[in-house]
Amino acid sequence: MMAEFNLFGIYIAPITVYGLIAVFLTVLLRTVLWRIGVLQWFWHVALFEIALFCCILSLLILYL
Repeated sequence: MMAEFNLFGIYIAPITVYGLIAVFLTVLLRTVLWRIGVLQWFWHVALFEIALFCCILSLLILYL
């Protein structure tokens, strides 16, 4: 169950924390995919990156 995160007495919505984690993981994975050369296979790289972010965020919400 998702609960608020307490950050020095300030309660933060879980979607905010999950979103920040998803941004970090997306940037990390994007860097790895770019160095390997996988991102060159896609016609619209920005669309793929947004879809990747949505997938990572959904998995974080589902499993954390």
